[in-house]
Amino acid sequence: MIQAAGITLRIGKKALFEDVNIKFTEGNCYGVIGANGAGKSTFLKILSGQLEPTNGDVVITPGERLSFLEQDHFKYDEHTVLDTVIMGNRRMYDIMKEKDAIYAKPDFSDEDGIRAGELEAEFAEMDGYNAESDAASLLNGLGIETDLHYSLMKDLPGAGKVKVLLAKALFGNPDILLLDEPTNHLDLDAIGWLEEFLINFNNTVIVVSHDRYFLNKVCTHTADIDYGKIQLYAGNYDFWYESSQLILKQRKEANKKKEEQIKELKEFISRFSANASKSKQATSRKKALEKIELDDIRPSSRKYPYIDFRPNREIGNEVLMVEDLTKTIDGQLVLDHVSFTLGREDKVAFVGGNEFAKTVLFSILMGEMEPDEGSYKWGVTTSQSYFPKDNTKIFDSDLPIVDYLTGYSEIKDATYVRGFLGRMLFAGEDGVKKMKVLSGGERVRVMLSRMMIEGSNILLLDEPTDHLDMESITALNQGLIKFKGVILFSSRDHQIVETTANRIIEILPGGKIIDKITTYDEYLESDEMARKRQVYSMSADDEGDN
Repeated sequence: MIQAAGITLRIGKKALFEDVNIKFTEGNCYGVIGANGAGKSTFLKILSGQLEPTNGDVVITPGERLSFLEQDHFKYDEHTVLDTVIMGNRRMYDIMKEKDAIYAKPDFSDEDGIRAGELEAEFAEMDGYNAESDAASLLNGLGIETDLHYSLMKDLPGAGKVKVLLAKALFGNPDILLLDEPTNHLDLDAIGWLEEFLINFNNTVIVVSHDRYFLNKVCTHTADIDYGKIQLYAGNYDFWYESSQLILKQRKEANKKKEEQIKELKEFISRFSANASKSKQATSRKKALEKIELDDIRPSSRKYPYIDFRPNREIGNEVLMVEDLTKTIDGQLVLDHVSFTLGREDKVAFVGGNEFAKTVLFSILMGEMEPDEGSYKWGVTTSQSYFPKDNTKIFDSDLPIVDYLTGYSEIKDATYVRGFLGRMLFAGEDGVKKMKVLSGGERVRVMLSRMMIEGSNILLLDEPTDHLDMESITALNQGLIKFKGVILFSSRDHQIVETTANRIIEILPGGKIIDKITTYDEYLESDEMARKRQVYSMSADDEGDN
């Protein structure tokens, strides 16, 4: 059990949290939600002891071990991948290293033998002899291949480091597990594995995430942060949404009834207060009026952008033909004779663990990279808008946002462009912000504004939900569903993939593809996926035998 008792955190004169009291109990998974800036990550830092509150205490049941997902991707660069995971249980790791040091001594003494015996007993009690196999199992589940387990952390790419730090947090069955955005940089397969892990985890989990499907799948409770308070709901994200909307509706209806009652009482008092025969009744109604209090209904701090992609031109029957596209980068075959043809109704999700291959394919289709072999051809009626995963070059500019977007608009009018910015929550003087000073979420909203302004009939989006809050992801999801054109996209957000795509193209390791006209959930349950899993499982077994 972990409890926030009277937690208050003030930053300057602003109170981010005010007298928060909430208890998180064993066997439950709590999803922490709230608008950007509400303090979700800050609250987890307070619970983990990384940040001291202004007032209040964090109470943990004595003897329970707390583990949290670390954000410093370079902290363990000089350690091996396997050792980093085992450090998730620091006491176990320290015992392991002390034992190894004792046994490596050339002058092993009786005192060393006694100490080694004590360590061995404690190590066995902690199930330390299964530490390496347990760590390897976590790494494999998250997609870190066995041949990388003894590599140094500094030799892994950024996404690989994130997975290792997640495995470190999960290692050793902690009593309390705190996870801040654990699905960031995970592919859909790894997210699916994490979902199953948390569903079967018997201790306390507190998780911050912008992934609605993930929260619905794993959470038993939802902790909603709004205006410095935390309201706890029993149920997952969808249950929270329905419950919160119902409560708001009920409070508004109750206020409406009270307002009608107040009006009737005031009218009676006004009519009969001077009437001697009715004076007692008027006095009674005055007292009743004084007792009526309207509920203080504060609007939520959440703000939803309005995303609406409207093509300027209807698309024809010929959309895109791709034939035998092949690309090798740094000696690695990324795309291997990829061929497919798109029709005017297609909304295609590109899935699979190799995110780099999707980015390369999109870059080729947008003319930013040349294939080694093969060709592609866009239909004559098509126009494309592209959302790249890496937008660093785009935003390395001193241009104000409104000037940048005006360059992509047929109507060269700042007022017209500001209308799009307003829909994307850029208010007032935000439009003159320089491109280079924008935050990650602001950059994404500018890119989506540009795509709306361009009015293309084909959208290519490479991981568009990175850096977006829940409200913006929901708005993007709705915008993609309504879009009357063709979409090619990759996303780690399961709900966006499931509700948007009517066709799935999976890029396999080695660059081949599986192409199916189906929804994502149907694809996951398909025979094709079952066979693929069986092949991968056999490959893993073969590696283990070797």
